[in-house]
Amino acid sequence: MHVCVIDVGSHTVRLLVAGRENGRVRPIREEKAALGLGAEIEQIGRISDAKLSETAGLVGAYVRIARKAGAERIETLVTAPGRQSENGEELLLVLQEASGTAVRVLSPDEEGRLAFAGAIHGTLTAGETVAVCDVGGGSTEVVVGSRAGEPAWLRSVDIGAVRLTSRVLAEDPPSARALALARLETERELEAFTPPLPKSAFATGGTARALRKLVGESLGHGELAEALNLLRGQRSSRIAKSFGIDRGRARTLAAGAVILAAVQRRLNVPLQISRTGLREGAVLAMLDEAAKAA
Repeated sequence: MHVCVIDVGSHTVRLLVAGRENGRVRPIREEKAALGLGAEIEQIGRISDAKLSETAGLVGAYVRIARKAGAERIETLVTAPGRQSENGEELLLVLQEASGTAVRVLSPDEEGRLAFAGAIHGTLTAGETVAVCDVGGGSTEVVVGSRAGEPAWLRSVDIGAVRLTSRVLAEDPPSARALALARLETERELEAFTPPLPKSAFATGGTARALRKLVGESLGHGELAEALNLLRGQRSSRIAKSFGIDRGRARTLAAGAVILAAVQRRLNVPLQISRTGLREGAVLAMLDEAAKAA
């Protein structure tokens, strides 16, 4: 059985059509487009009519692609934009009309649980405590649990790479002073953030995958410091060209690295970069639900 998840996030809208093979998600079709909803929400507090129309048109096109690819079930999931925009309900309505399919805004807990399930599925972490950190554009989720059971600890904070960039990292490249302000802002958001210490940890999401192109598969203290040194020394357009990163993503990458560094320090283990996350977790949940119904 093939199912489809359309993920409407603060920076990108992504399509995943997939099935399951040997317990793992097997992608059939993937697409993505950078729409920058989170940046607009930070600037004016809401999503403009033009951006609503653009998002609805893209989601409608993705639904048609998914059906041609053989998806039997399609679900559109809205993350931080649906929670943080003044007109989040309007976004939900236009997406429902454009797609003709189920559309829902994920709560922070739902987002964290799906990211956790998707990041660790198929990994050899059964029986040990593992953490998953998902830095998005508008929020960050950290989940700690085991491969065999439900997450035991979950926190979400309303700080993400797009939000932090808009607030304190207007300079491109960021100055030492701007990065210091970004660290202070992040520490303020994570003030009461005391996760249980895991044996291993994963970083998922577009920020983590972009950082992999800069410093490799593991994000420890040294790698994140190296990434920030690179990012503060070059304009985002140069970073995008040199490392093959979307320009919008490159623009918010320093903020994402600051947030990941703060989380990594609290978890006290390097973050291994996962190529899977929320969408794969949603696919697994849809397939499990379909199997129960059958």
